[in-house]
Amino acid sequence: MPHDVTMPQLGMAQDAGKIVAWLKKPGERVVAGEALFEVETDKATMEVEAQAAGFLTEVRAAEGEDVPVGRVIARISETPQEAASASAAPVVSATGPGSSGPIPEGRAVTMPQLGMAQDTGIVVAWHVAPGDKVAEGDVLFEVETDKATMEVPASAAGYVAALLAGEGEEVPVGETVAILSDRMPDAPMRRTRAEAGGTPLVVQPAAPAPAAPAPAAAPPATAPAIVRPAPTVLPASAPQGRILASPKARRLALERGIDMARLVASGVSQPVHARDVEAFIAPASAPASHRLAAGTLRDGFTPFATWAAETAGITDATALLAGFAAASLRAAMPATGPLCIAVTGRGADRVYPDPDDRLGRTDPAASPMLPALILRDLRGSRITAIEMGTDRAPVLMVGGRGDALTVTLVWADGQLLADAALALVDGFAGRLEEPLRHLLL
Repeated sequence: MPHDVTMPQLGMAQDAGKIVAWLKKPGERVVAGEALFEVETDKATMEVEAQAAGFLTEVRAAEGEDVPVGRVIARISETPQEAASASAAPVVSATGPGSSGPIPEGRAVTMPQLGMAQDTGIVVAWHVAPGDKVAEGDVLFEVETDKATMEVPASAAGYVAALLAGEGEEVPVGETVAILSDRMPDAPMRRTRAEAGGTPLVVQPAAPAPAAPAPAAAPPATAPAIVRPAPTVLPASAPQGRILASPKARRLALERGIDMARLVASGVSQPVHARDVEAFIAPASAPASHRLAAGTLRDGFTPFATWAAETAGITDATALLAGFAAASLRAAMPATGPLCIAVTGRGADRVYPDPDDRLGRTDPAASPMLPALILRDLRGSRITAIEMGTDRAPVLMVGGRGDALTVTLVWADGQLLADAALALVDGFAGRLEEPLRHLLL
């Protein structure tokens, strides 16, 4: 079945597009999903994909030409020789229930694709009636998609031989909705898709003129219905139906042999863009993470925290630990301004804004703040080793059971310089081992 290629609507306010370049030449084979041409709007330049397989014929818009949205600019035909002419105009016959016989001969008007991810359109209103004479560019009908409502013009002059979809009916993109004839039809008709049982029309070429040479092989008595490729069988978890994707994404997936349904099943949201396909091919690498560990000869912090509680009334050991970390970070990075330390573990999940007091006389922040350092207190836990990815800030972990403690720092490129990381780990481990060092430095 020949498929009309129309100027798509690539933006809600777009009423025309400029043909930048045809990516296929007339007569070349076209694969569904393949990039067909480039169109430029006031917003961007996009590649438009072919919606059907066949051969590119009847190219009606040249490169550099501005074309209204919805106007037919080419056709994808079954053979490369098929062209528009009075003798070769498509004859449409209705085969679904409710048809009242053959539909008048003429040029098929199909439901245009007005959006990149559009599958169907709703006929809002017809502006013509059967038997009306129309000129090229006259409005035939209004179509509504999930993005906008647009007027569809006639791509050529003629007479309305048939209207084949009712107002309010939803029609798949590429399906015939009307027939335009070069002469006044003897019996113009109007019919809805519901009256035809929703069966798509079968379009077949007209019989050759008597003077035309006989073909090498006699054609069958009746043209067979178009056989569409069987859909690929996917696992039960794969999404069913058409995948919403940009033309560039479809072309890239086609080139790399990627099943779009499996890509969506992996978690990629629709509509799929080219960057999603590229990420699926070669996932973007996360920033490189680094790990630095140290140990203490003894646990000097626990008795120091007990002394601070009994002598100075400092009962928040978490705040005291945050003070140790802040002092170590500030010593490693002298030019650093106010610091915010987030502490997690041992039943605590608090953020301390700039705990500069050496004895931890700092209250937790009342509202969320972006920390300069995340401190995980794993003391007393059964965790003996840890390997974690990078976080929104460098992560300093303290653990261990018994007389010794371990200190581990994990950071990403751009968060800390190597020298600062070394100084931070060494300084923090030293303070945990000898708390007096914390008070005197």
